[in-house]
Amino acid sequence: MKKIIGILGGMGPAATLDAMDKIIKNTPATCDQENIPVITVSFPDIPDRTASILAGRESPLNKMLAALRILESAGAQCIIMPCNTAHYWYEELKASSNIHFINMIEVTCNKIVREGINNVAILATTGTIKAGLYQDRLKKYKVNFVAPDDIQQEIIMESILAYKSGDRKKSYWLMEPVITQLKNMGVEKFIMGCSEIPIILSGCGDKGEYIDATEELVRKAVEWSCLNEDCI
Repeated sequence: MKKIIGILGGMGPAATLDAMDKIIKNTPATCDQENIPVITVSFPDIPDRTASILAGRESPLNKMLAALRILESAGAQCIIMPCNTAHYWYEELKASSNIHFINMIEVTCNKIVREGINNVAILATTGTIKAGLYQDRLKKYKVNFVAPDDIQQEIIMESILAYKSGDRKKSYWLMEPVITQLKNMGVEKFIMGCSEIPIILSGCGDKGEYIDATEELVRKAVEWSCLNEDCI
């Protein structure tokens, strides 16, 4: 049997489903049995990551650790966490487990460096932006990037929250003008650095303009699971 991927999910539920769907789409399977086994824990009651980072509210770490323990007990051999902001606690989570734990921010930045991508804008939650999760890595690799200004960031966050509340049309309506503004500033590529954003923007615009962090995370997990297996 192929090695088992564990998804530490629920942040949010739709983003978790999107990651599962992308695992299937990125697996070269011709029948059910050739697909990768996946164990998912989706706990939507994990405290808000941005509120914790910005306002010092309840940390999500204990509940994320509880979810990680469930995945370990169930037999997961590799962990992915399809929430960019939650990677603020990545090192603590990784240190608590011996299971292979793929870093979503790292694999996305590695793609940018590997492909020589420059002039990128970061579309993400305010927690991810204020924590500098992408900025710190992009600076290290000398990649030119733009973080939205305060007004743009407020609109992006409103868009993400609109999607989480069930208003997908409003979420796109809010996001699209910010993307246009950033393009007019010379931005060539956009990091979809919140796992709701690929869903908000699905079917809209030129996909070549966007770097989907969830997609990069999933591709790395599929590559790991298929290593030395029949699917490669």
